[in-house]
Amino acid sequence: MPDTPDIDARQQRVSRTFVALADTLVTDFDIADVLHMLVERVVELLAVSAAGVMLVAADGGLEVMASSSQRAELLELFAAQTEDGPCVDCARTGSPVICTDIESHRQRWPRFTAAAHECGFRAVHAVPMRLRDQTVGVLALLNTEPGALPDDDLQLGQALADIATIAILQHRAIEHSELVAGQLQNALDTRIVIEQAKAILAERGGVSPDEAFGRLRAYARSHNQRMTDLARTVIAGTADFAELAAEARAQK
Repeated sequence: MPDTPDIDARQQRVSRTFVALADTLVTDFDIADVLHMLVERVVELLAVSAAGVMLVAADGGLEVMASSSQRAELLELFAAQTEDGPCVDCARTGSPVICTDIESHRQRWPRFTAAAHECGFRAVHAVPMRLRDQTVGVLALLNTEPGALPDDDLQLGQALADIATIAILQHRAIEHSELVAGQLQNALDTRIVIEQAKAILAERGGVSPDEAFGRLRAYARSHNQRMTDLARTVIAGTADFAELAAEARAQK
């Protein structure tokens, strides 16, 4: 049975991912860090090229919270701004939206289809982040080639989205919509701080936004520091930029 080692290794990675996500249910955590971990693990575990998370904002629109690549982030931002595409439909209905070949849906999502083509994606599987009857966001699974995901991958993607949803909603009185909206707004504010820090690090270090985020996250983890707190020091200009770069190099 030559495939057994690969299967066992994948099962171990799946188990570690669920343990890592479940750990956020009992400890203080950074929502942004959890969602970035989610998209990274999704790309590692599933047959997808990229992944992203969009949360429903207080006004009912979608806000991009995490992306596994710059191209995925650009496509998600476009979808949120134009309110067009499978992720928007998924958030509205609370049901998965499967698009195995985006080109075949040009009439349904004309602007999204054009943007997806520009970003190099040909297939999208939008998975709802939902607890009971409340949809708080969408997990986008993106592929550069057309085709359907295996059923096992879709089920695993939904399971990961479910546990991440529970993490987002923990300690909330979900029957009070005002509290839910407030917590989600805090998460959106966190993203803005991290995006500003990424831009500063990218400019100062002459690196890509993805590399800048990697430096930020590596330093925060190795120093047991919340990523949002570190991001604020970068924005304030009090962070040690040389140490941030050295930490990233040491972890490669």
